[in-house]
Amino acid sequence: MRLRELAMLVLLLLIPVAAYFLVFVPQNTAIDQAQNEIRHKQEQLDVLQQETARNTSLAVANEKIAAQIAEIEDRLPSGKEVDRVVRQVSKLAVQAGLASPSVKSGKPIEAALYMEQPLEMKTSGNFNGLYTFLQSLERMPRVTRIPEMSIRRRPTEDGQVDVSFTLSIFFQEEPGA
Repeated sequence: MRLRELAMLVLLLLIPVAAYFLVFVPQNTAIDQAQNEIRHKQEQLDVLQQETARNTSLAVANEKIAAQIAEIEDRLPSGKEVDRVVRQVSKLAVQAGLASPSVKSGKPIEAALYMEQPLEMKTSGNFNGLYTFLQSLERMPRVTRIPEMSIRRRPTEDGQVDVSFTLSIFFQEEPGA
């Protein structure tokens, strides 16, 4: 009977050891793999959430940029309105105390999606009047720039200057023109 009891004892001890190696070890390996996969997918989800948040902020930024572009385009006259802008500039010069400017129109230049009309202008008057004129020109609602300017002081007259400059007026070309 002793042998039988010993065999039974060995069998009873082997069952938990066999269960550990045949059931629990593979199960723990599967659980570890599942946890690693969950961790990896959570990292991917975090990255996607960050990208989505960035996309939302980019969409908001794009909307702001589009609104700013529309605002600038509203400030661009059509080709037909360029003459009106030239009259406004001339009026500003006279109001600032300068002589009525002589204007020589150049050939329109294509500037990206818009056109640029260069105007060679000459005027004269008091330097303070020139400064006032430039400030008024800067406050105009239209998009303009002065790429080059020449100011010469009159030696015989105190504070009097002769000014020649190129004023560029940006405008939108009419569709089909």
